[in-house]
Amino acid sequence: MQAARLGAFLLVLACTAGSVAAQPGGELTSFPVLQLEPSARSAALGGAFAAVADGDVNALFYNPAVPGPATSRRASFSYLNHLSDLNVGSVAYSQALPALEATVSGGLRFAHWGTFEGRDRFGTPTGDFGAGAAVLTMGASRSYGARLRYGASLHLLHARIEAASASALAADLGVLYRLPDRQLAVGAALRNAGGTVDGFGDSADDLPPDLQVGLSKRLAHLPLLLTATAYDLTDLSEGLRGGGTVDHVLGHLTFGAELRPGDILRVRVGYNHRRSQELALTDRFDFAGVGVGFGVTVSGLTVDYAYNSWSSLGGLHQFSLRTDLGAWAGEDE
Repeated sequence: MQAARLGAFLLVLACTAGSVAAQPGGELTSFPVLQLEPSARSAALGGAFAAVADGDVNALFYNPAVPGPATSRRASFSYLNHLSDLNVGSVAYSQALPALEATVSGGLRFAHWGTFEGRDRFGTPTGDFGAGAAVLTMGASRSYGARLRYGASLHLLHARIEAASASALAADLGVLYRLPDRQLAVGAALRNAGGTVDGFGDSADDLPPDLQVGLSKRLAHLPLLLTATAYDLTDLSEGLRGGGTVDHVLGHLTFGAELRPGDILRVRVGYNHRRSQELALTDRFDFAGVGVGFGVTVSGLTVDYAYNSWSSLGGLHQFSLRTDLGAWAGEDE
């Protein structure tokens, strides 16, 4: 089991190292928790979440301009069962401040990569050690007119492996433009702009910024939400190894769709082409890069589930609980 956990942990690091990472913006090698989807809904939609502005508080992790009155007093808790039972989770909350005409939001992402048996270079046991990471996010947003919102957030990052640790400061800047009559939203966010305070080893990892532009559209005559996000726009020269023009273009895009057949159930699917190409282990048809899931809402509580394929390596199961604390308070009054 320890060997499997170590292999899975190294795989997570590998999948976030360099521009060929299977996750959007995947060069933050000391902080792989940043490259994992923080909620089940966003995971099922393939991470295409930069312009999803319908009251989901987890949008704060993608675009700090999105939180607003619709997300006020909404809370979320998510848990991801990664490969070999590595544990990852997140919590998020948002609160509108009418007196300041602003909305503040905060979140915590955390990961425990497991406990491993340490050995020195001669193979002598040195005792067990753990590895983990945490990211604290704090943000604020305001409206500018009836259609435009802008916001910013700050991330405090810390990771550790045995006695070694790494820390960093990063910031996100975002804007959101909405056309309510067309049920259309366009968002842009510059994410992870900052630098490391200290890193593992002698040199600190870079924190390359990731410019994302997203669009979401809810169809007028069909209960369907379509969303797409372009990412890694700060480095368009990077593409998929061995791929053609179409692969390079799709390697910067991720797509999602959410069907709402009623008030209770939502069915979701997403696709990330870069993740598909980087994780696929064979030339045959592979579900790597595909995400599916659903959400069920009962009495103000939403339970979300997502499954994301990592090809022959297995799949990721993710769960989220979301609730509107304001609605619960209203029921109590």
